[in-house]
Amino acid sequence: MNLFRLTGDMMHLFSILVILLKIRATKSCRGISLKTQELYALVFVCRYLDLLYSFVSVYNSVMKVTFLATAFSIIRYMRYDKVVRQTYDREQDTFRYGFLVAPCFVLALLINHKFTLTEVLWTFSIYLEAVAILPQLVLMQRTQNIDNLTAHYVALLGGYRALYIVNWVYRYFTERHYKQWIVWISGLIQTAIYADFFYFYTIAWKSNKRLQLPA
Repeated sequence: MNLFRLTGDMMHLFSILVILLKIRATKSCRGISLKTQELYALVFVCRYLDLLYSFVSVYNSVMKVTFLATAFSIIRYMRYDKVVRQTYDREQDTFRYGFLVAPCFVLALLINHKFTLTEVLWTFSIYLEAVAILPQLVLMQRTQNIDNLTAHYVALLGGYRALYIVNWVYRYFTERHYKQWIVWISGLIQTAIYADFFYFYTIAWKSNKRLQLPA
């Protein structure tokens, strides 16, 4: 494992821990999109099915289990905790994620490396992850209720994806058979989605002001 992937993994993990910290410390999930959290849970379930039949390393297995456990923990808090769920922006978090799930699944059926159940589901998770942040970005744009922890959460996710692109470039030149164009294209699309957010995030950080996204 190279440094770029390791750092990207840690940023991904920290992004999730930031959300859990926010929920547990403030007893509030205001500004967090349940739709995005459920999409990420679906991504992890489809991608990590290999936990049932394959072992790569202890690190690999621990990280996968951690992502699954934390994703479902966030959903549990937002849906079932009596205090936390009252702070959920239900009326604003209305992005119809069926418009993301269905096209990604059809695309996975049509464009994949190998037409098997596990490979199609893995490919579906790659496509879906590229757009899973959209409900969160839309919610932030609608409410303008963007506290620092939520902004840092999205920034860490974007940083994780950017570092993974560097990781793929590194692996392309150092691993002879590493050519996964589906991952590359999806990763570039995902990073592009974050571009607008990072522009306003950087401005807010430099001016030491609260993040505001254009309506």
